[in-house]
Amino acid sequence: MLYKLIYLFHTDISWLNVFRYITFRTILSALTALMICLLFGGWVINRLRMMQVSQYIREDGPPNHKVKKGTPTMGGCLLLPAILLPTVLWAEPNNIYVWIVIFVILSFGGIGFMDDYLKISRKNSRGLSVTSKFSLQIMAAFLVALILYFFPGFDSRLYLPFFKTIAPDLGLGYIALAVFIIVGTSNAVNLTDGLDGLAISPLIVAFGSYVVFAYLSGHIKISSYLQIPYVAGTGEISLLCGAVVGAGLGFLWYNAYPAEIFMGDMGSLPMGAVLGTVAIITKQELVLILVGGLFVFEALSVIFQVAYFRITGGQRIFRMAPIHHHFELKGWPEPKVIVRFWIIAIILALLSFSSLKLR
Repeated sequence: MLYKLIYLFHTDISWLNVFRYITFRTILSALTALMICLLFGGWVINRLRMMQVSQYIREDGPPNHKVKKGTPTMGGCLLLPAILLPTVLWAEPNNIYVWIVIFVILSFGGIGFMDDYLKISRKNSRGLSVTSKFSLQIMAAFLVALILYFFPGFDSRLYLPFFKTIAPDLGLGYIALAVFIIVGTSNAVNLTDGLDGLAISPLIVAFGSYVVFAYLSGHIKISSYLQIPYVAGTGEISLLCGAVVGAGLGFLWYNAYPAEIFMGDMGSLPMGAVLGTVAIITKQELVLILVGGLFVFEALSVIFQVAYFRITGGQRIFRMAPIHHHFELKGWPEPKVIVRFWIIAIILALLSFSSLKLR
């Protein structure tokens, strides 16, 4: 909205014309988010510490996690405003996709807040019940899917990366797919958020990738050249993705090992849901499997562990799930697990870009 006010004067001050470019405003959005986190991060951490909003450490977790007890959590109260404010300032206020993603941030952030609050206020609590958490997530995601499906001109076809002509129209089935992507990505990121900086860095990489995908899908000439779906208006989603990248970098300043603050469900649930929503809006749903491959890997490790445990009557595939704990229990130092997972996330993101040309 601020950019609209500034742009009013571009006829009198010619250099203000630069504000009409999405690329310039995306950079401003990222820098604004970064500065908010860096300026207010210390204050937020101190306030959370004073309020005794500290991380609950599971008794059955890795032994070396005991030292993390007392570390402030609910980092979403720093992360989410740092994303929302730049988006509102620099994005096109009439863009429906921007407001849909803002709704996702607020709704899933609210669910995460309730979950974190219950864990903190009721000692040894697991937070919201699994049924309650999933029900709330599905309702929010279903509303988003309905709005997108019935939005004029929205494409319900599912485009396969690396293929030019294969794009089955799912019809109403696309709503179910969208709900699955949003809820699944939300919980996959939540499962990954178990070590200092482990989740936020792959999120930075993933949203950095979708800065590019959103810009390309919203540019009619480039999308036509690359033979990817053109979705009018998605260019503005680049600004929101840029804000996540900036806020993520600022948050990582405090979340890097040894962490001064954790994301908590208030941070991880909305971040995952936004990533899934952006993938749907840009029509790069299946590319998300590559871009967010690390989150998929973490979620599958839990699914396989639970299924194998029940089938075999108590045997395990991994020493502990999610799989980052498996490597911890094998003796890997926490920083080594974190950095190697970051490397994997970067490699997968680079592979995702190959889908733009290999068709």
